[in-house]
Amino acid sequence: MTTAKSDSTTDDQHQVHVRMRATRASIEVGGHDISDCIGAYTLHQTAGQPTQMVLQVSAQTTSAGILDGLARVVVGEPPHPGDAAATFLSAIDPGQLEQAALRRHDLMTGGPHEMTRVMLTQLVEWAQGTAAATQEAPVG
Repeated sequence: MTTAKSDSTTDDQHQVHVRMRATRASIEVGGHDISDCIGAYTLHQTAGQPTQMVLQVSAQTTSAGILDGLARVVVGEPPHPGDAAATFLSAIDPGQLEQAALRRHDLMTGGPHEMTRVMLTQLVEWAQGTAAATQEAPVG
């Protein structure tokens, strides 16, 4: 368990308390626990600058969060995955993808669209970093 604290020292900083556990964190801002309202958070520290904390409100939240006081608020949307997918796919060598798909043990099932299915499975494994070492993602 790790604890991160930031104390108010200027007008645009607020006391935060983050207690990180394996898969969940408890987050307090100004003494109020807002953990149930938060889907993700990011802490960023640049030398000589105050710590920045970005909170993303959970889409599944059912409780009303409490924030009493002033805060610097930045609202944004999660990045669209299309750009990342396009970058990843453009780096794939078609010949190496075909060879990796042909070497797969699950190719010989005889099902419809079998080659397309194993190629998509191979791409997913490369993207997640779960492909076998002999099937490393080809970077062009």
